[in-house]
Amino acid sequence: MAKQPIITVKNLVKNYGDFTAVKDVSFEVYEGEIFGLLGPNGAGKTTTLEIIETLRDKTSGEIMVDGFSIDKDTDSIKKRIGVQLQAAGYYPNLNLSELIVLFSGLYGINKTPMEMLEKVALTEKAKAKYKDLSGGQKQRFSIATTLINDPRIIFLDEPTTGLDPQARRNLWDLIREIRDNGTTVVITTHYMDEAEVLCDRVAFIDAGHIIGIDTPDNFIDKLVATGFDRKKQVKSANLEDVFINMTGKEWREE
Repeated sequence: MAKQPIITVKNLVKNYGDFTAVKDVSFEVYEGEIFGLLGPNGAGKTTTLEIIETLRDKTSGEIMVDGFSIDKDTDSIKKRIGVQLQAAGYYPNLNLSELIVLFSGLYGINKTPMEMLEKVALTEKAKAKYKDLSGGQKQRFSIATTLINDPRIIFLDEPTTGLDPQARRNLWDLIREIRDNGTTVVITTHYMDEAEVLCDRVAFIDAGHIIGIDTPDNFIDKLVATGFDRKKQVKSANLEDVFINMTGKEWREE
C-alpha cells in the first residue's frame, strides 16, 4: 500500500519585499514518518515550517495539512498539529504541573499533568519550575506541551541544539517513540548525524530551493556510487558512541 501524504506543499513562495526567502518549494510528508528539513541558516527552513504551521502567511502556492487547505481551514489545521515553542513561551515561575494545566486550558482539553509528564520521563519534576530545569529537561517538557492536543503531526525546530550527548540520545529515543505511537514528526536540525539516525526521509533546502529529497541511506549510497571517498576512514562507531557507552544514557540531568 502506498504511503499517504499528510502534508502536501506545492509551489510555495514567500517574499519579504524584494527578497524571496522560499522559492517555489514543493514536497510531501508521509503519514507516520520522521521527515527532516535540512539546510544552512537562512535557507528558508523555518519560514517554510512557520507557513505550514499557520504562523506566517505565504505569498503564493498551495498547502494541504491532513486533508485541509491552509487557505480555507487554518482552524482545523491548528487542532491537528503540535508546535514546539521556543523557551521564551513559558512562564518561568510556574511549575511543570501548572504549565500543563495552563496549556490544557488553552486547548480546551482536560489532560492531567502526570499523564503528560510521564510521556517525557519528567514526573519527578512535576513541582519544579521551568527555569530550574536542565537543557534536556526543558526540551522534553516543550515536546510534552506539543502533545497535549493529541496532534496528528508535531513540528520540532532544532530540538537538540545545545544539549549534551546523553540528553541528545534521550531526545532521539523520545522522538522515535512519538513516531512509533502514530504521530508524524517534522524536524529541522543542523546536525547531519542526527538526521541520518532519526529521519525516514530528508529534504535539503538551500537558498530557498529544495535541492533533493530522499532517504538518508539512498542519498549516501548514491554519493558513494559516484566514487566519492571520505578522507578519514569511516569506522562503525564514533566518539559520541564511545562516550555514551562509557557513561551510560540513563536520565541523570539534574
